[in-house]
Amino acid sequence: MQDKADDILEGTTRKVFRFVYRQREPVGIHDVQRGLGLSSPSAAHYHIAKLLRAGLLKEDGEGYTVNKVVFENMVRIRGTALPLQVTYATFLVSALAVLVGFVRPPVLSTSYVFAVVVIAVALGFTIYEAYKVTKLPY
Repeated sequence: MQDKADDILEGTTRKVFRFVYRQREPVGIHDVQRGLGLSSPSAAHYHIAKLLRAGLLKEDGEGYTVNKVVFENMVRIRGTALPLQVTYATFLVSALAVLVGFVRPPVLSTSYVFAVVVIAVALGFTIYEAYKVTKLPY
């Protein structure tokens, strides 16, 4: 039975995932053990196996790496993965701020109000999607 995603990334398993995520090349069980100071290779193997079952890691010929599909829609900034929706939300907030703060006409027209409403709705959906993605365990 596959482990529940919420239960997987806790404690040492979370540390193992972060360790593998930060590596630029595949890591082996002994690399994880030494890198995190785990008591034995079997302890590292236990946590790697949990991550493999959850689909967060994948095994290739040289060791273990983070499953890149998990991070397909992420932007990586200094080792931190942010959902792509955060980038979209930042753009929409900027567009809304410029529209309301600098481009506001003296008399409100229907096209201006429509533009503000469309951007606000798009921003709401984007924030909701970013929230859903950030609730995932990775």
